[in-house]
Parts: sequence; structure tokens; C-alpha cells
Amino acid sequence: MAIPVPDETILGILAAEPQHGYQLLARFQSKADLGRVWTLSTSQLYAVLKRLEADGLIRGKTVRSSDAPPRREYSPTAAGRRRLDAWLETPQLSASVRQVRVQFISRLYVARMLGRSTQDLVDEQRGVCEKQLRQLQVAQLAAPEMEALVLDFVIGQLQAVITWLDRCQERLGDITLV
Repeated sequence: MAIPVPDETILGILAAEPQHGYQLLARFQSKADLGRVWTLSTSQLYAVLKRLEADGLIRGKTVRSSDAPPRREYSPTAAGRRRLDAWLETPQLSASVRQVRVQFISRLYVARMLGRSTQDLVDEQRGVCEKQLRQLQVAQLAAPEMEALVLDFVIGQLQAVITWLDRCQERLGDITLV
């Protein structure tokens, strides 16, 4: 499984409002924003920004201020907005707990930030998880003892994710992103 990267999450934040690196870093470090979802160092964030700019997905411009040194402010390009839209509208969903915890929650965060509906995202994620749960439950019936124990653990994780998804849309109505 590929390691999640924050590319689309960054594109979404920048689509909501152009920002410089330290503003983005603050979102990724704040527990109220993405700090419980991503672990990103300053150097990692700037490496991603450099790569996104080299790929033509964001554009940086120097912004001068009277009370701070010049900063590079980033915004998405047309290609970056297309990639962001594809990520939000055609998600490659996974029943992996890690993918749900990082990619799915990031997608919800960005969708909310951009004022988009999250109901379809939640419903689609629930469907993927329920399908995987059914497959694992069938596999568990014929599994040898140790495999059955492992499957029991994974099934429990998926059931917890589905329970969380059942509450997700209801809770999202109470969350206001700034």
C-alpha cells in the first residue's frame, strides 16, 4: 500500500485561500485542523510545495509585508484545481483503516472547507467498508484458527469504522471550519 501524500489536501486548502508555507504548516500541526491526521515536518511540507509547483499544480508568488519578511504565497493552477476536483468527485476509496484515517478524513476536511456536500463521500466510504466487511466475514468462516483470529481483529476494526461513519455526517453538521 502506498504511503499517503498530502498533495490534494494542500491543493484544497489553497483553493479555499492562497497561503504561504507557515500558514499551511500551522494547519497540519494544529490538533483542531489536520494535526491528528497528518504528521508533517517543515522540510516535508516545503518539499511537497516545491514538487507541486514543479508539476504545475500550484503557483507561488512573493508577497511583501511591512511587518514580516517577504513570503512565497501559493495558489492552485487550473491543472491543480482539476486534480483537486477529481480527488473530491471520484475518490479512490479503500476500506483500509489507515486510508480512512488519513485520506478520507482529509477529503472530508477539504470538502467542508470548500463548502461542498459530504453526504456522498460518507455514503461511498461506508459502502466500500461494508463490502469489505462482508468479504472478510465469509473468508473467516473457512479460515484456519490463526487466520480466523486475525480476520476477527480486522473485522472488528472495520465494524468500528462503519459505526464511526454512521455518526460522521451527523457530527459534520456541528463542525465549522475556519
